[in-house]
Amino acid sequence: MAGNLIARSVHDLTAAAWFGGSLMGAIGLNGAAAAAREPSERTRLSSAGWMKWAPFQTAAFASHLVADLAIAWENKERIAKQDGVARDTVIKTAVTVAGAAVTLYSGILGKKVEKLADQGAEGATEPRPDASDELKAAQQQLKVLQWVIPAFAGLVVILGAKHGEMQRPKNVFAGLQR
Repeated sequence: MAGNLIARSVHDLTAAAWFGGSLMGAIGLNGAAAAAREPSERTRLSSAGWMKWAPFQTAAFASHLVADLAIAWENKERIAKQDGVARDTVIKTAVTVAGAAVTLYSGILGKKVEKLADQGAEGATEPRPDASDELKAAQQQLKVLQWVIPAFAGLVVILGAKHGEMQRPKNVFAGLQR
């Protein structure tokens, strides 16, 4: 049982960091930045906060991937033989990769907003009416992605819990009988 303890802990903690960090950013950081008095400070402060978080997010993704590989290696026979495990592993992998891609794209948009910060904004994801089309487009996409990212991260957490439930002896036994 202890063979996967470290890998599972890293897996769950990094998914939690992704989920919690993205929610804190959307609600706390972006919300606080919107309260800045100067419109040009709103996007600058939000961008600065996200850039401070980015190295930790990258480390969390890398650690999550390593933990996923370790867990899959330890469970390779169960993945191959237990009904539904391979399918759910593929689904979880696809959700993780898609979520990582969306998170990366959000970072690219954030860099664009940072570059255009001198135009000012109503908030981190709310453009001013006189903002350039480039800034408006980036902020409008970020307004959606700030909620899509924690949805992906939350789904990864849920799918990880489902994998854990599939390892209960009664579920392993039932899955191997099919």
